[in-house]
Amino acid sequence: MAKTNTFFDEMTSGKDEIRSIYSAYSQWLKDTSNTQLKSKNQEAELLFRRVGITFNVYGETDGAERLIPFDIIPRLLSSKEWDFISKGTIQRVKALNMFLHDIYHDQLIIKEGLVPQSLLQNSQYRPEMFGVDVPNQIYAHIAGIDIVRIDESQFYVLEDNLRTPSGVSYMLENRKMMMRLFPELFRRYSVAPVEHYPQVLLNNLRAVAQNGIEDPTVVLLTPGAYNSAYFEHAFIAQQMGIELVEGKDLFVSKNSVYMKTTEGPRRVDVIYRRIDDDYIDPLAFNEISMLGVPGLLSVYREGGVTLANAIGTGVADDKATYMYVPKMIEFYLNEKPILENVPTYDLSKEDDLQYTLSHLNELVVKEVQGSGGYGMLVGPTSTKKEIEVFREVIIKNPNNYIAQPTLSLSQCPTLIDESIDSRHVDLRPFVLSGKETSVVPGGLCRVALKKGSLVVNSSQGGGTKDTWILEKNHHA
Repeated sequence: MAKTNTFFDEMTSGKDEIRSIYSAYSQWLKDTSNTQLKSKNQEAELLFRRVGITFNVYGETDGAERLIPFDIIPRLLSSKEWDFISKGTIQRVKALNMFLHDIYHDQLIIKEGLVPQSLLQNSQYRPEMFGVDVPNQIYAHIAGIDIVRIDESQFYVLEDNLRTPSGVSYMLENRKMMMRLFPELFRRYSVAPVEHYPQVLLNNLRAVAQNGIEDPTVVLLTPGAYNSAYFEHAFIAQQMGIELVEGKDLFVSKNSVYMKTTEGPRRVDVIYRRIDDDYIDPLAFNEISMLGVPGLLSVYREGGVTLANAIGTGVADDKATYMYVPKMIEFYLNEKPILENVPTYDLSKEDDLQYTLSHLNELVVKEVQGSGGYGMLVGPTSTKKEIEVFREVIIKNPNNYIAQPTLSLSQCPTLIDESIDSRHVDLRPFVLSGKETSVVPGGLCRVALKKGSLVVNSSQGGGTKDTWILEKNHHA
């Protein structure tokens, strides 16, 4: 197996010794030919196409739907490693929910001087939510926390996704695919299940309905079939046994939201929305939006319906806010952060800006409101010309950027063509808040399929893997 010594390899140590967690899997790999693996890979691709697990890439004119490449070699984490990650992500989401409640109410963290007033100028901060009480004070019911690993024991949070985090359908479908292709491996390994995710999510959504409603109606609101994550919307609604609706299927009347059905209007109590704030209510936000429900914000503000996630959560997952999450954990929970942030330079500060401009070839620079791997510079893999062009962009608007060191993301064995090589990975566990805050053991594992690439986003050529959390009773 080709490997480098500059990155932590999750399967083998520097002496080419197999780590204990991978021992049974390594033996299975030795007994399985690469041709057989390639054949299984092709079978997986065929099955995924048949199910229709595709996504669109925004900005591409052909409108072609793509299959996110699936790697059949799983990523393995021990129960101890998972315990650390899950406790850390739960702690983080609790603090972020408290922060959201605070900035839309008393703003104590700003008054204490722990986060700057300027965060309230962020376009994702919604003044319309000021003073609005949401059920259980939960704003982010579904959060995707992106985790990267650096070495044996160091895991960092790369970013928080609190608006409409996507990718959970891949966690569920990848597991189903692995169990179908390699049932013998699940006899060797005691892998924690993930298939209960839709039920946990549904229970949590039902738990945040308005007081006094015994059997709440939950729906999933999608922008429609042209959205890049439409497959996921349809899949999750079907898995939860709830209606998948578009804006035109809902209407507002007498401080309630109703769904049109063949049997007449039916009241809706909880909306799991996959539409961005700007498009959710044309009367309140973008007036030309055809995707939302006119009047929805007023019903929401009056407590006539619950939205998951809440309007205005975007301010908490902005990269400018990210820097302050460790302070939030200490302020709201009186605890030390379990998971650390990646060290981050704030380019609105002169010292950080000057340092960054002098070290662009070493750093990753990101737009504070960017996503999907766009609007960023990866210094070590950029040409001198690309760096100089980006330098001018930063100088024009430094407040719009943060910078971070180029992380030595851990690597996992990955099937590339017909051979096994190491590729960089990250992990997005999904933290659910409702009755309680919990995280299903696994997540969306993204893998950078291009050799040497650290960009794992599907829109930038990345793929996905199944992540196996080994249960405590497992013996490799």
